[in-house]
Amino acid sequence: MDVDLAHLRALSAAVSEGTLEAAARALHVTPSAISQRLRALEVATGRVLLVRSKPVRVTESGEVLLRLARQVELLADETLAELDAGSGQHQSLPIAVNADSLGTWVLPALAPLAAAPAGAGPCFDLHRDDEAHTAGLLRAGTVVAAITTDPNPVAGCTVTRLGAMRYRPMAAPAFARRWFPDGVTPEALGAAPVVLFDRKDDLQHRYLRERLPAPAHPPVHYVPSTADFLTAVRLGMGWGMLPELQAHSGQDGDHVLDIDPSGAIDVALYWQQWKLRSPALDRVAQAVIQAARTCLVR
Repeated sequence: MDVDLAHLRALSAAVSEGTLEAAARALHVTPSAISQRLRALEVATGRVLLVRSKPVRVTESGEVLLRLARQVELLADETLAELDAGSGQHQSLPIAVNADSLGTWVLPALAPLAAAPAGAGPCFDLHRDDEAHTAGLLRAGTVVAAITTDPNPVAGCTVTRLGAMRYRPMAAPAFARRWFPDGVTPEALGAAPVVLFDRKDDLQHRYLRERLPAPAHPPVHYVPSTADFLTAVRLGMGWGMLPELQAHSGQDGDHVLDIDPSGAIDVALYWQQWKLRSPALDRVAQAVIQAARTCLVR
């Protein structure tokens, strides 16, 4: 089976842009040309690759071709840079990162690479998702690397253990006095309001499972932003599991307290990336791994 590079580029653009019309604008061709290239790719592979919804959705077979398309784009960009030919666009590296890492230690690790002189650094396309789900973005070909809790390598990827993010059950002092006057008793934990990041966030319920003899269903507030999650806890909306890196920061450390010093939970993190000889990707991996050694629990 011969795969046309223009057809692969059409697939990648359609998924990235969300519609065939937007993909056509990105590649400076007509929507009809995009549709014809996608159809030709589906005929060549004998598989349906895209669901033509808005936005388009890649099928399981399409994920395999999308991963190939993204790998080809990465290698092509780096080859052009090495030849000093210039592609007219900066190299973009899509990476999946969990929200707490993004809000604490990852951006300081990536910033020096983005600030490289003369546009030599990559452009980062960061995809935020729960650490238990970021490997799925890597598997689908959406990203070239991911920070994940999955120690099992995605097909075609390498895995490096980064360390662990330590979370502690924290609350505002007034909240703790009101809801936990006698400490974190089972009765208090079953009644005290709790803050969750989103419906994928299992940290608080994991803590409750370890502390309570039976399932509990306390009132829940959903606050899907790392900074706003901390603010919600600090304002007394509920207690929550905060990253130690964030809870003990100089700016906010005086406003929340640890309601259960023995209740820390460590979440092991791993760096997964494509098995490609990519200098740009390797530089990113080196920066992330070095920062993790400094910031995370080893």
